[in-house]
Amino acid sequence: MKTEKKFEEKMEELETIVNELENGNIDLDDSINKYTKAMKLIKECDEKLKNIEEQVNKIVLENGEIKDFEIEE
Repeated sequence: MKTEKKFEEKMEELETIVNELENGNIDLDDSINKYTKAMKLIKECDEKLKNIEEQVNKIVLENGEIKDFEIEE
């Protein structure tokens, strides 16, 4: 059974890949593979953040009702 990496683990992996790509000490094929992996990680992290944002923008009222969070001006 494959478990999904945590958000923080994905960010650490992404940082490692970016550092490797910035160093420029890897061949073209490896660079392309790492770039592709980085783009996949970025997409996964972005989706996770959007899901979290949706959850945070909801308020659970005392009666258990869920309501969208709105700032009153």
